[in-house]
Amino acid sequence: MPDPAARDAAEEASAFSHPAVAPDVSAAYGAHPDQVVDFYAPRDGRQRAPLVVALHGGAWRAPYDRQHLTPFVDFLARRGFAVANVEYRRGSAIPRQGGTAPVAGRWPETFDDVAAALDAVPRLAAEHLPQADPRRIVLTGHSAGGHLALWAAARHVLPPDAPWRLPAPPALRGVVALAPIAHFDRAVELGVCGGAVTQLLGGEGEFDVRARHADPALLLPTGIATTVVQGRDDIVVPQAVADAYVEAAAKAGETVGFTLLQDVGHFPLIDPAADACAVVAEEIAQLAF
Repeated sequence: MPDPAARDAAEEASAFSHPAVAPDVSAAYGAHPDQVVDFYAPRDGRQRAPLVVALHGGAWRAPYDRQHLTPFVDFLARRGFAVANVEYRRGSAIPRQGGTAPVAGRWPETFDDVAAALDAVPRLAAEHLPQADPRRIVLTGHSAGGHLALWAAARHVLPPDAPWRLPAPPALRGVVALAPIAHFDRAVELGVCGGAVTQLLGGEGEFDVRARHADPALLLPTGIATTVVQGRDDIVVPQAVADAYVEAAAKAGETVGFTLLQDVGHFPLIDPAADACAVVAEEIAQLAF
C-alpha cells in the first residue's frame, strides 16, 4: 500500500501541474480586486448552456486563488458547460503571531463576497456570457470552496439575524460539493487544514456564535438538490467530514447524494488528468441537463 502522504503529494503535484487557463472575459462584482468572476464559454459552441458556478479551495487562505482551479474550469467548458470561476477575499498572507500557516478566511468579508458574487452572477453572465443559461445554474466547489458552495445554497435557512440570509431558496439546479469542509465540529476534531475552520470564524471565542451562520451541517434541510463527491483516501479533508454532513442531513430529513471514489484522494477531483474529474463532470451534468 502506498504511503498516504506520498500519494497525496503526488496527486497534488499532478493537479497543480497544468498551466492556468485564461478566461474569455472577467467581470467585477465589487470594488475590491478579489471581487471578480472569470467566465468561460462552452468550447463546443453551444448556446444556452448550463452555467456552473465554481468556488476554489485552499483553506480560505490568501496564497490559494482561483488560478489553480482554471484547468478544472476549462475541463468543464470543454464538456459543454458555461462556467463562472469566482474569486473572493481570503485570509491574510501573513501568519498569525506564533503561527506558521497563513490565516484562513476573513470574517465577514469571505462570506460577504460569496453572497455578493452569487447574487451578481446571473446579471453578469447575461451581460458577458450570452451562451450561458441563467435558469440552469449548478454550484460546485472544492474543499473550502465546497464548504462555500454548500453555504451559498443554504442562505435561505440562515438565522434571521444573518446579513446574508435570502428570503427564498436561491435559483439553483443543485450543488456538487467536492471533498467539502462540510461539518465544522468534525473538521475541528480532525484538525483539518491546520485549524483553518476555527481561524475562519475568528477564533475559539467566536466559534459557537458564528458557526450558526457558517456551518453547512447546521443549515439543514435546504431543499436544494445536493451531491457530495469524496475520495476514500483523502487525507486533507477526510471522508469522516463528509460522512458527518450526510448524517446531519439525514437527521434533518434531507437526502444528500454521496459519491465515494475508491483509490482517490483530495486533488484528483479537480485534476483534468484524473478519472475522478470525469466523474465530477458527470455529477454536475446529472443536475444541469
